[in-house]
Amino acid sequence: MQQMNHELKKLYRCVSSTLIPWFEINQREMPWRRNRTPYRVWISELMLQQTRVSQATPYYLRFMRRFPSLKKLAEANLEEVLKAWEGLGYYSRARNMHKAAKVIRDQYRGRFPRDPQQMAALPGIGPYTTAAIGSLAFNLNLAVVDGNVIRVLSRLLAIKSDIGLQSSKKEFQSIADALLIKGRAGIFNEAMMELGATICLPQNPDCLACPMKKVCKAYHEGSPAQYPIKQKKKKIPHLVVGAAVVKNEDGTVLIAQRREDQMLGGLWEFPGGKKEPDESIHLCVIRELKEELGINVKLSNKIICVHHAYSHFTMEMHVYWAQIQSGKPRSIECNDFKWISLEDIRTLPFSKADLKVIDAITKADYF
Repeated sequence: MQQMNHELKKLYRCVSSTLIPWFEINQREMPWRRNRTPYRVWISELMLQQTRVSQATPYYLRFMRRFPSLKKLAEANLEEVLKAWEGLGYYSRARNMHKAAKVIRDQYRGRFPRDPQQMAALPGIGPYTTAAIGSLAFNLNLAVVDGNVIRVLSRLLAIKSDIGLQSSKKEFQSIADALLIKGRAGIFNEAMMELGATICLPQNPDCLACPMKKVCKAYHEGSPAQYPIKQKKKKIPHLVVGAAVVKNEDGTVLIAQRREDQMLGGLWEFPGGKKEPDESIHLCVIRELKEELGINVKLSNKIICVHHAYSHFTMEMHVYWAQIQSGKPRSIECNDFKWISLEDIRTLPFSKADLKVIDAITKADYF
């Protein structure tokens, strides 16, 4: 413990004297770093979860034009919010953001709460987002611990703990809390995250350019790429899915809205579902449309096979043209359904996989 305290004191001095000045000179230009408000910090932090800065930036700029204030966001309907989020993935972030905006409007008179406990009680805001908003928007003494910070700390101190364990998360939080520069929490957090994002990279870290190399144990051991320690991920499952583009005589197609309690809840899709082990893909599509919408369909040509990777599984989706043989569509295993023209279909929010289907049926002369 005494050795750790000595190392932390040395790190603290280096963070203050070297890392912060390095960040002030080398920080990247990002739109959310200008005109910083609690609302803008909140939206940017939600978008940056599981998303690269380069990918999040255009979404952030468009989102701010569409919803420039918390009031505008709270007044919008969920479908508008999901459409603005379309393509970013992890749609629970958008749904929770919309719920939280309404709570802030109704319970806090439209002003983002400053108290960390009140922040953490909002939908979709956990310890990381609370610390980010608290430090960046209100300069509260809260240390952020994300993947970048964990990687930096694990290398600086050559920490052997498996970062997948809950006990390790508490360990890293404790270390970050000890290093936090009181009164300068915002810039401390940004400097740590910037170091991890630009220098202390997961693969091929640029150690020679690192402002912290003189106090980095992993660098002096010659093994920075060994850290952080993490058990190998289990093989993720692969799903085979069948779906149909059901055509109507007037040229419209049938789409269904996913239930809000489902993955991708609130998004629209071409109806279908997961293939059972001993089931053909054709029978899968026919069964799924019967279960979801109460219709019996006849399949014709295959349109496309879409391959897509989610965080916890991969998917191949086989999509066919179909026509209704009997029955009228009704919402059985979906939130809603509608017939829509190809001219209007892009006004609604879809997942990336379904957007590929839309591309396929609009680019080719299928009608």
